[in-house]
Amino acid sequence: MRRVLALFLLLIPLLVCQEVSPADRARQIVEWLLAGEYEQIHAALAGEAKIRLTLDTLRNQVGAAVKQLGKPESIGQPELRKSGNFDVAVVPVKFASMGINVVVTMDAQGKVRGLFLRPQDAAAAWQRPSYSNPESFVEREVTVGSDEWKLPGTLTLPKGAGPWPGVVLVHGSGPLDRDETVGAHKPFRDLAEGLASRGIAVLRYEKRTRQYAPRIAAMQDFTVQQETVEDAVRAAELLRSLPEIDSKRIFILGHSLGGYLMPRILARAPWVAGVIVMAGNTRPLATLIVEQAEYLASLDPSNEAARRQAEKLKEAAQQIRAVEEGKSDARSVMGMPASYIRDLKGYDPAAEMRKLKVPALFLQGERDYQVRMADFERWKQTLQGRTDVSFKSYPKLNHLFTAGEGKSTPAEYQKPGHVDQQVIEDIAAWIHSRSAAR
Repeated sequence: MRRVLALFLLLIPLLVCQEVSPADRARQIVEWLLAGEYEQIHAALAGEAKIRLTLDTLRNQVGAAVKQLGKPESIGQPELRKSGNFDVAVVPVKFASMGINVVVTMDAQGKVRGLFLRPQDAAAAWQRPSYSNPESFVEREVTVGSDEWKLPGTLTLPKGAGPWPGVVLVHGSGPLDRDETVGAHKPFRDLAEGLASRGIAVLRYEKRTRQYAPRIAAMQDFTVQQETVEDAVRAAELLRSLPEIDSKRIFILGHSLGGYLMPRILARAPWVAGVIVMAGNTRPLATLIVEQAEYLASLDPSNEAARRQAEKLKEAAQQIRAVEEGKSDARSVMGMPASYIRDLKGYDPAAEMRKLKVPALFLQGERDYQVRMADFERWKQTLQGRTDVSFKSYPKLNHLFTAGEGKSTPAEYQKPGHVDQQVIEDIAAWIHSRSAAR
């Protein structure tokens, strides 16, 4: 569900009346969304937004995604903050299956410039995993980059003299925080503390689409370069510059979208000692979007909204392909700008990875419904024969590498859990083995 929401509900510009306070207007937009009053929202759209977000898209994609969360139980008080010249209202909404924050961004003239959903921060639910030894590491705040896109981050550093091998963590889809918080899970925090407890420094950072959401919404030529690649490379360069880190033992770990884009990251940082790809897809995003929707619909065949959504997503996938092939002049599909879609046309991460002679470890949860074993097998087939590449899959793990039984569902992400310890051990052992092989 997290990925579905991230794709459906990217920044949605709106137009509002200046006489209404930011808090009141944000709550009004949320109420319209929950009540299914898509005509009201559509009437508030202006300019580019009316082209990108049709009434049909609101009703059959955005609305269907919200309905999948279950019955809304309550709307909390909007929390206001400043982001440059923008007012940002965070409106907490509790659903039957989970809690989300609806974030509405407004400019100084009272126009709403962004609307998107985020899972509520489950910091209170997160507890340190048993494999973390907080006495063995320290954490300090760092800044990735020094320009207008600089990002706050956290360096988790083993205690001792060092220098230590270091790993940069690269996010999956959506406007994620440095812990890659999804529901009650914080996989990047698990990885950071688990690996640092085993003598490996870890750098994680806020994703650009979270830190600079209003500015990203206004960009006309947004691609994965700005979303992921540039910041991953800058983070690796920062790690390499630190005296506590062995500059010859820098690794990059990409989860989901971060793994999918690993060849593009490596093309700009070929000096790294190795990479870890966790649940990285090899097939196009359009294929995964439809596959995920069909899977969710299959969990409850009586859910008519989920079935309709799956059908609409098939249509959206066709629109994405039309944009790629130049047969459509649509400026966006499902919140993805045409520039983003066209940038990925023909991109084959497995084939690109084959050209890059960098050691790699590929990990996959066999219960993952967001990135399937078919993607994992394609990595294996394309890279077969490479002695510097390793593969491992885990029968009980899902997309977040958390253990469970039976079919994985979105509700599973709302239950407290951690990256499985075996994953931590396997990554640590591989990094140390690569370090010894230098």
